Amino acid sequence: MRYFIIAGEASGDLHASNLMQELKKQDSNADFCFLGGDLMAAQGGQLIKHYRQMAFMGFVAVLLNAKTILKNMDDCKSAISAFKPDVVILVDYPSFNLRIARFVKENFKTPVYYYISPKIWAWKEYRIKEIKKYIDKMFTIFPFETEFYAKHNYKVDYVGNPTVDSISNRPNQEQSFHEFCKKNDLLNKPIIALLAGSRKQEISACLPRMIEAAENYSEYQVVISGAPGIDKEYYQTTLKNPNVRLVFDQTYDLLQHSDAAIVNSGTATLETALIGTPQVVVYYQSLGRLAYLMKNLVIKVKYISLVNLIAEKEVVKELIAHLFTVKNMTDELAKILKDDSYRKKMIAEYGRIRNILGEKGAAEKAAGMMISSLVISD
Repeated sequence: MRYFIIAGEASGDLHASNLMQELKKQDSNADFCFLGGDLMAAQGGQLIKHYRQMAFMGFVAVLLNAKTILKNMDDCKSAISAFKPDVVILVDYPSFNLRIARFVKENFKTPVYYYISPKIWAWKEYRIKEIKKYIDKMFTIFPFETEFYAKHNYKVDYVGNPTVDSISNRPNQEQSFHEFCKKNDLLNKPIIALLAGSRKQEISACLPRMIEAAENYSEYQVVISGAPGIDKEYYQTTLKNPNVRLVFDQTYDLLQHSDAAIVNSGTATLETALIGTPQVVVYYQSLGRLAYLMKNLVIKVKYISLVNLIAEKEVVKELIAHLFTVKNMTDELAKILKDDSYRKKMIAEYGRIRNILGEKGAAEKAAGMMISSLVISD
């Protein structure tokens, strides 16, 4: 069968590549055309557009890049028309993907599947109307999404969480701390890891404060996880202290060998939890205090981190908007690094989250359900 897949971000590239791998195992004639990244490209098929050309965050960035975004959409529509897929599979990235879903349903009889739901349970709940109208099947990765969609009389299929797969199957799990430090020319000192996000806007807004907070602990070395698709040179504008180090393509290894992490809210918070590294979650918002006060009018959930959302309580501290300060991060790191009971409690809650998410095999299960559904519909 012919699969057209759209992923617009680094995390989507990872999860879509795992799905492609499973589709190939279960469908020997699988043929792919996609918008995505290097991980998807490694699975084979035709890459139409790299996510580096698509990842624009925030109203201003979207406005400034409107011409590029429109061209991306036109190129995507043309590629779908030319490829004539048996199914279009969308991976998160709702602003773009829901427009493509509408195009497909209005012009073809091709089914449209969604793998990894847009976070409409957090904001923009009105998008449920488009999902019910244009999405034939939704494959979700969080247990609480089943109840949310049921409230809207829309059936979804929970397939497990792909991050569980990524963490369970990660390489170098037997790597020692010494080996990791030697490989990356690091000091023989415990590590505080910084994960500042995958977009330039996030990195420039978050990283300087993260570094300043972590540097308050001189007995630790500060190591940044470089984001896929971001050049090393971009980070150099922020790295004024030569003792702050930068590693690429080793996020899981870095977290495994870190005593603590400061993590920008997103999938990385869940990855950090599943690896077992105590963390503080941050999120930058302009107009800090005002944005915080307005939050409840926009965001429909109590927490912003996946860790707390899954646990349905505060497991990790969330420092957002005006709370995202050097002092607050420094204070929270003190608890993580110095308060043994606080640290152990967080790690114990991580174990409960693993149990909630269930066993690995999300991509395998999703691929099987997709293929079975497509065969039946034929």
